[in-house]
Amino acid sequence: MNKKRPIYFFLFYIIIITISFLIAIWIKPATLRYYLPHYINLFGFFLISSLFISYMMGKFRVETLPKLSSYLITILKSNFVILAAIAVLMILFKEYQVSRAVLLFTFIFMTFLEIIISIFYFSLFGIGTLSDVSSNAVDSSNFIQTESQARETQETQGVIAHGDDDTSSSYEFFISEFGIDVFNFVSKFIDFKGERNGFFSTTTLFNILKVRDNYYKNIINIKKINNIRRINKFFEAVNVKLPIDGLFIGKVETNHQKSKEIFRRYKAFGFIVLIYFFIFRRVMPKLKITQRFYFFFTNGKERALSKAEALGRLVSCGFEIIEYEEINNLLYFVGKKIKEPYYDLNPSYGPLFKMSRVGKDGKIIYVYKFRTMHPYAEYLQDYIIKMHGYSDIGKPANDFRLTRWGKFMRRLWLDEMPQLINVFKGEMKLVGVRPISQRFLKEYPEDVLQLRLKQKPGCIPPYVALLKQDIKEYIESERIYLNEREKHPYSTDIKYFMKAVYNILTNKIRSS
Repeated sequence: MNKKRPIYFFLFYIIIITISFLIAIWIKPATLRYYLPHYINLFGFFLISSLFISYMMGKFRVETLPKLSSYLITILKSNFVILAAIAVLMILFKEYQVSRAVLLFTFIFMTFLEIIISIFYFSLFGIGTLSDVSSNAVDSSNFIQTESQARETQETQGVIAHGDDDTSSSYEFFISEFGIDVFNFVSKFIDFKGERNGFFSTTTLFNILKVRDNYYKNIINIKKINNIRRINKFFEAVNVKLPIDGLFIGKVETNHQKSKEIFRRYKAFGFIVLIYFFIFRRVMPKLKITQRFYFFFTNGKERALSKAEALGRLVSCGFEIIEYEEINNLLYFVGKKIKEPYYDLNPSYGPLFKMSRVGKDGKIIYVYKFRTMHPYAEYLQDYIIKMHGYSDIGKPANDFRLTRWGKFMRRLWLDEMPQLINVFKGEMKLVGVRPISQRFLKEYPEDVLQLRLKQKPGCIPPYVALLKQDIKEYIESERIYLNEREKHPYSTDIKYFMKAVYNILTNKIRSS
């Protein structure tokens, strides 16, 4: 590589920024004569921040990225961080007078010019091809079926799949590749001597599909699931290949762990990078209008995943969670196959979602709520209750499924507001027993169960009025309410409504 090329890229990038900025100002000539000093300040902000962030994120190291798609992703990453950084700097230095349109147009023109020039550059020098942008080539190099094949290729492919015989080379290779801590964690759950275990280092579904059904007792994959394009399809394929009670061991980099890594790597600029991570890696993959754009440019690599979503996906694909442990800022998990996958084709991602609940006469209704939990959290309810039971307010204890903003919304009862949709549909009323899941319905004694099935569920449950949130008191509050309502239907609802509103406003009761 020519050592002078990064300098040329650096100088050329300054020219691109300058041209983009002049075009943006030219579009709004009327403001130029009044605010020229502020535009000079803005240009300085833009130039210095852009150069620094672009350098930190590898935009000038073109020849280290073999594909055009990889470099285009680097451009978009850097430019989104640049835009966020400029916005923050404008607020800090109180540069409110400048036109936000100039900032936005500069960003758009700069990004457009970089993409066009990058396509030309990669085509001219042959460092990548245009087909790289949408390439979906299947990589089958990581699939190893027999012990002899594993020994022949373990040094070059980083994969072991072995049968019943125990070899010291298998131990040594696994420890050298994945570390002693990971080895100790894995060896607690699998028998290296007496079981046929398949060790993989792959993100490709094809490598799992090539395995014969029930050939391996356990499958261990040491590639992050964040880099798997279709995570559920991958988990479902593993499920099919394993026998009942077979184990699947994998790892994920959770959002919390990624945040720690961002601040460790970018120090003072970590917050800006975290904004990009939140928007581009967490929000965009979840929204239908941006999903195609996101997966087109990233192919699903380095997707943001919470612990709840990763484990919830595992459970939805027919596994029971046995154990998980954080090792070297990564979460390793062990799942046991207990049944076929759910094949959930419509997972709940958006801010507004529907929950399956038991309504009047046992009819299943779908109750609207604002999302306060991570996606796939609904599959973890039994696991959370099994591990931690219920809290003193009648909800699952130590519930890591809740998001930070979800906790805030629950404290103010904001997450319950969309239930008014169910009221308008005639499925619920303002005051009444809480709509609960079929799983929680099993906790009820027969007398209360029969009473509550006669009534529509309500937005404001009796425990809010009676200040009874313990799990036993929670059920008792419904018994009291239902018996009163049998005698005085309308006056009971009015009384409980007034008491509930008073308790909420005076902060005598909390939602979570």
